[in-house]
Amino acid sequence: QVQLVESGGGLVQAGGSLRLSCAVSGLTFSNYAMAWFRQAPGREREFVAAIRFGTYYADSVKGRFTISRDVAKNTVALEMNSLKPEDTAVYSCAARLRFSPRTVAGRENYEYWGQGTQVTVSS
Repeated sequence: QVQLVESGGGLVQAGGSLRLSCAVSGLTFSNYAMAWFRQAPGREREFVAAIRFGTYYADSVKGRFTISRDVAKNTVALEMNSLKPEDTAVYSCAARLRFSPRTVAGRENYEYWGQGTQVTVSS
């Protein structure tokens, strides 16, 4: 059974930092591309960052967020700095086996999802 479990969300002031983590089990972690998506109230789920042979970021978070993975621990992390109120959302990690940079941001391409963790940035 594949499981993706996020942790690390919370409430932070604008300009602050948070580190999210996603623990993965039930699949061969090293074979999968991993990504973070987020969904704010009333909005569609949007791509944030992904990692496979390289790293990929949405323009809105480039330079502020960093995605990384620890193959030994089967975890993927999202370091978020200089947080803004518009970063408030539920953040979910996702996994996909067949990876293409051309479709990195397409949520329909990811096979497994976590339940998400809430990030709230106050102004």
